[in-house]
Amino acid sequence: MREKAIQIVRVPGSFEIPSAARTLAETKKYDAIICLGCLLRGDTAHYDVIVNEVTRGIGQSTQETGVPHAFGVLTCDTLEQAIDRAGLKMGNKGFEAALAAVEMASLRAAIGFQVSGVRKALSTQHSAFSKRQIPASGRNDKTIGRNRTDYGSGTNRVTKPAKASQAKRHK
Repeated sequence: MREKAIQIVRVPGSFEIPSAARTLAETKKYDAIICLGCLLRGDTAHYDVIVNEVTRGIGQSTQETGVPHAFGVLTCDTLEQAIDRAGLKMGNKGFEAALAAVEMASLRAAIGFQVSGVRKALSTQHSAFSKRQIPASGRNDKTIGRNRTDYGSGTNRVTKPAKASQAKRHK
């Protein structure tokens, strides 16, 4: 992978990771976002609050933007444990997060390719019932629109065509 294909953005603390990740994802310039950070447990409940909010924020950004976010935020009891998980005794969790991001971006691209192929096939199939083939007296374009069920929202809307039994047939 080329270095120009990777952009590093630093934030003041782990709490700011979800906000920065979402801002980057919303630009639609990135195939994936890798969220790396470390939270060390202290003597107060503050740690639990921050861990929950960072986790929730990254997950919410992933779901709402559609851009894969890899979770590489270490949640550790001690600095020694964090160092071990960052590349010594317990593997490199940052590297694992980067691999997950690449895998999810590839999966998303493959699914997007398949979905666009399905959309093309559906539009080709739908064109078989074009306005030229059905006389104007037999068309009811508004009814066709109402017989569809929408799944999702926004630009990622997938529309399921009406069942053949619901469509009007004219000879």
